[in-house]
This record gives sequence, C-alpha cells and structure tokens, in this order.
Amino acid sequence: MTENFPDYVDVDYDDGNGEDPEDYQHIQDKIEKAIEVTREGLESYENPAVMWTGGKDSTLTLYFIKEVADRFDLEVPPAVFIDHYQHFDGIHDFVDHWADEWDLEVIYARNEDVGAYVDEHGLEPGDDIDISELSDHNQHHVREILEYEEDTFPFLLDTYVGNHLLKTVALNDALEEYDIDGVISGVRWDEQEARADETFFSPRHDPDIYPPHDRIQPILQFDEAAVWDAFWNFVVPDTVEDFPEEGYVPEADDDLPEGVTQEDVPISPKYFAGFRSLGSEVSTEKSDEDPAWLQDLEGTTERAGRAQDKEDLMERLRDLGYM
Repeated sequence: MTENFPDYVDVDYDDGNGEDPEDYQHIQDKIEKAIEVTREGLESYENPAVMWTGGKDSTLTLYFIKEVADRFDLEVPPAVFIDHYQHFDGIHDFVDHWADEWDLEVIYARNEDVGAYVDEHGLEPGDDIDISELSDHNQHHVREILEYEEDTFPFLLDTYVGNHLLKTVALNDALEEYDIDGVISGVRWDEQEARADETFFSPRHDPDIYPPHDRIQPILQFDEAAVWDAFWNFVVPDTVEDFPEEGYVPEADDDLPEGVTQEDVPISPKYFAGFRSLGSEVSTEKSDEDPAWLQDLEGTTERAGRAQDKEDLMERLRDLGYM
C-alpha cells in the first residue's frame, strides 16, 4: 500500500501469483473463483467501475458482477466504455442495447482533444496528427511519458502513441474525473504474454503515471475455451428467455433456437462472423469464417488477427496504464 492510495482497501495482492488456468481445472472452479474475486472487489472499494469493451471477456466479467451484486445485495458499479473512435460497426449499438437491457450506467471515456482534431481536419485512420496542435495534457503524455520525439503520429489505435492517447489517457482521465479506486477488468492469463503474471488484485499506485487505483481481475483463470463454455452454459441461458438451460451451442448465426435472434444474445455479432478478438476496425481481421467458439482454440492464437505492432509493445503499454 502506498500513501497515495486509500488505507481502507485491504486485499491480497499476491492472490493468483504463480498460477495459471490449469490450476482451475473445472469450469465450476473457474466460476467460483470469479465470484469470490468479484464479491471482494465490490465490497472492498468505495468507487469501483468495470471496463466494458463489448467483447466477450468484459461482458463475461459484467455478467459475474451482475450475478454477485444480485446474490449479495451489492450495487452494480458503472461500466467504463473507452470510445477510441475506431470501433467495429455495431459495437456501439451492442453496448447501448445491453446497457439498456441490464440497466447499466455507462461512462463513455474519450480523448476528446484528439477526437476534435480528427473531426476538424477530416482525418481517416492512418492520417497524421500534428502533436503541436494537441492540448498540453496530450503533449505531456507524448513527450514526457512516452518520450516520443517525432512531430506527428498516425491516427491509428494499435500503435504506441495512438493506443496510449486514445485508450490509456482516456481511461486515466475518467478514473480521475469519477474518483474510481478499483477497475474491474476482464483480462486473462492466457490471452497475452504480458498479462501472464497478473494477480487477481493488482496495484496501480504511481501517481506520476495514472490516478492511483487497483485492478480487480476476476477471470484471469479462464482460457478462451472456458469463456465460451461459460457463455453457452450460463450467461446466455440465464439471459435469454426460453434458451435451453443446459446450453445450446449454435453453429452459425442462423442456428439459434426457435424464436431467438442474434440480438437477443449478449454476444457481439463479430464473434458470430468469425472474429476471435475485437480490436479496432482498421487493424483487426477475422480468424476464420466459423463462429469464434467453433474455431481451433487450442492450435491457433486468439489475438493473431490484431495489429502485431501493438502486441509487441504490450508490456510497455501496460506499464503506462493500458489494460
């Protein structure tokens, strides 16, 4: 604990240290741990929030939050949606729809200075942004924190400067504005090498980098296959009326049970279309034509469709506050 972080928080920052998904063999083991971590997170922090991208991992995390809040009479915290201006078509609609269905408060975090520059100059993804025309706040991050020396950077999410300004700075500004002390995140150990050493409660206390807070990470122990197992056997049956209680795994978007449409299911249409990981529209490709859960989850890499420049920088980006 540091002097910059509230002393009312008493969590075990070593919980999960040295573990991996194989330490939680059965789906029920994974779920029980997720419930335990979620409950402690909701009870230990005064102003928690959940990161929600509309993707499978953050939506599964949100499901656990809703279940735990209902079971233990706790409040559902607001969801923070980072609007980085390069989302897939339909992501906003998906988030808005399920926020309404689940009665969620959504905080839309944006780097509005960069957004205003893009609008004013009519930029398309990949066009250059003149750093000297950005706010002092953004220039400080580019020059002093990233130590980036070029005069411009491309308007692309999955690059060093673009990712930091469009996602991390937007998130950190929201944490400060809303005084958020605990960020509930859907990262997983197996998803990316830079996340393999995370613990269930992870401190982010350096005030020179981000508003001091903790990361609460209830689904670290899930691998990709277990995420889909949880969706089709728990999340979807609990959410969709008349969906088979024991789970039904569709083979396509037109293979849902009678009377159920894709819009009724809390799974982004992009996963039905073959994407396994949702980054930005301009730098993420589908992995296959089959729905994500029917692909070779063991023999292929989940984030292979992502821009690899950003993947290679993941460790450095996370040091600066990226999820």
